[in-house]
Amino acid sequence: MSVAAGNKNHLIRLIAVVLTGILAGLSGMVLALILHAIQHLAFGYSYGQIVGSVSFLQGVTESSWPRRIVAIVAGGAVAGFGWWLLGRYGQRRVSIAAAVANPCAPMPAGTTTIHALLQIVTVALGSPLGREVAPREMGALGAGMVARKLRLLEDETRTLIACGAGAGLAAVYNVPLAGALFSLEVMLLSFSWEKTLAAIMTSAIAAWTATLGLGDESQYHFVSSALPHSFLWWAILAGPILGTGAWLFRKATSAARSRVRSNWQMPVFCLLGFSLLAILSLYFPELPGNGKGPMQLALSDGLPLSMVAVLLVLKMVVILAVLRGGAEGGLLTPGLAVGGLVSLLLCAFWQLGFPGGDKSSFAVVGAAAFLAASMQMPLTAVALVMEFTHMDHSYLAPALLCAAGAFLTCRVLDKK
Repeated sequence: MSVAAGNKNHLIRLIAVVLTGILAGLSGMVLALILHAIQHLAFGYSYGQIVGSVSFLQGVTESSWPRRIVAIVAGGAVAGFGWWLLGRYGQRRVSIAAAVANPCAPMPAGTTTIHALLQIVTVALGSPLGREVAPREMGALGAGMVARKLRLLEDETRTLIACGAGAGLAAVYNVPLAGALFSLEVMLLSFSWEKTLAAIMTSAIAAWTATLGLGDESQYHFVSSALPHSFLWWAILAGPILGTGAWLFRKATSAARSRVRSNWQMPVFCLLGFSLLAILSLYFPELPGNGKGPMQLALSDGLPLSMVAVLLVLKMVVILAVLRGGAEGGLLTPGLAVGGLVSLLLCAFWQLGFPGGDKSSFAVVGAAAFLAASMQMPLTAVALVMEFTHMDHSYLAPALLCAAGAFLTCRVLDKK
């Protein structure tokens, strides 16, 4: 009798994992399609092909200046009034971390869905923040619903919610390994066999499900090149520098968010922040969006050194401006872009004494290290960049060493 009951429990948990993966994949796919549709409509490009070869950077660059201004300022209005009204009239929001810590307090479906859609709409209209939090929230929300429907135990529910969040990340970026590692390294802080299998299954199912509507192209175009012998030493020495930069990035973004007020200030400051972004976008079309444009240019050796420095400063300015206004969004892809730009500057100094190697190689390894420190997830960051770029395995040792140095430096600075 006990054997039959045990088998039934295993079957229920398997069903929960599969359903969570499917729901996370579908929600991630739908959110991505909404994002692309709004981008194309707002900036006027590729109307007939929502998922196509024309990038957001190309669309923004080719848009007329009035259209660019209107779209981005509209994003500020949506952000300011949207989150102000949601905070005023919506249910109290439960974060993914809070839901994992206390599975008995579920994420409210309406508030979470609106919060996710606001992120997608504002990023589509040019917000410099990331879009990855929205699918993670929807994946976690779906997992919680499945767990309650199947009456899972508290610890099983906790695991499933964390796996749902990682599966959402896997779905929107087609990164199943990084999604699984995110669930384990960031959400659960555990690598037990049972949790590892659940994380792998949900992320793999979610990523595959999302490809049915989004395709399976890599997020960034990158050509791996032969690395010079000095590259490993650059990675080791650059790690602590990138870790210090990531620590400053974390402090600055946290300070900006801590100053947000859920009153009349939110619409005003959001409109001011997005208006600044709109004006700057007339001269620097790389600034709107989650940072994919600047990072792709960094990986294509398409940026002169002076432009790298300017974009780095301005990208930080607009990120902090919209965060101060109260806009929500992720810092994963923005952090990746900032890390890539910082790495190009470090590369320029390094090559004065040790010439050789493509600049893009420095950018990809440095971006992974910066992300490892800024998001406090070294394994996930390296896996994420590997899946983003399909970089050669020869990059793995430098990337891991650089990420380890950056992560440890950031941890030490956090404790001071």
